Parts: sequence; structure tokens; C-alpha cells
Amino acid sequence: MTNEEKFEYWLDRVQYDLDSADVMYNGGRWTYVVFMCQQTVEKLVKGLHIYYTGTEAPKLHDINQLLSRFSDKVPIEIDQEKRDFFAVLTSYYLNNRYANYKEKLSAATDKQFAEVQLDKTKEIVQWLMTFAPSKD
Repeated sequence: MTNEEKFEYWLDRVQYDLDSADVMYNGGRWTYVVFMCQQTVEKLVKGLHIYYTGTEAPKLHDINQLLSRFSDKVPIEIDQEKRDFFAVLTSYYLNNRYANYKEKLSAATDKQFAEVQLDKTKEIVQWLMTFAPSKD
């Protein structure tokens, strides 16, 4: 399997997770909207990692750390606003696995917050796709 084919595999997962975020939003599952946003961005970054390094993606879930693993291979400039956004998304992956923290996140996550994260995720996906291999 080529790096491009591996990237395409991850891209299929990205679209599935982004579609799932929309389904969760339409169903009023606000915490899971943000969780699926995290999964969307994480998988796109892992696909880019594989494409640019030729190695399997690390078993990490912190988006900022994942991006730093191949920043020497591609000139992705990440401003502080994006880093902060990635940190928010990452907290929904890491903390969603722990019941007490999940309850706190659920209480703090409302429709407006979920909508903002979903919209930002869609923007980030478009931005990250500018670094994706072109389909000729």
C-alpha cells in the first residue's frame, strides 16, 4: 500500500467521523459532537503524518503533539488560535474516557459550544486538506 493509499484510507475515516459529528449535532448529543470533531482532526493529521513521513502514525491523541511529529517535513504553520483549538478538542478525547470528567464536560457543553467546535473543525479540515496529496 502506498503512502497515498494509506492517506486515502484515513481520509475515508475523517469523512465518516465528520458526518457522525453532524449526526450527533442533529441529535442534540453535544459532548459527542466535540468528541467526533476531535476524532476527525486527529485522523486527518495521522493521515498527513503517514503521507509525509512514510511511517505509521504514533499512537497519540494529542493533536498538537501529532502535528509536531512531522512539522519538519511540511511547512504547516500553526498559530496560537489553532493550537488552543486543538487543545480543546484533545481534552474531549482524553477526558471523555473518564466517567467523572465526562459528566463535567457534558454539563459544560451546550449546543452553542458544540456548534462553534463543529464549524471550526470543518474550517480546519479544509485548511489541513491544502497539505494533502493532490489527486491527479
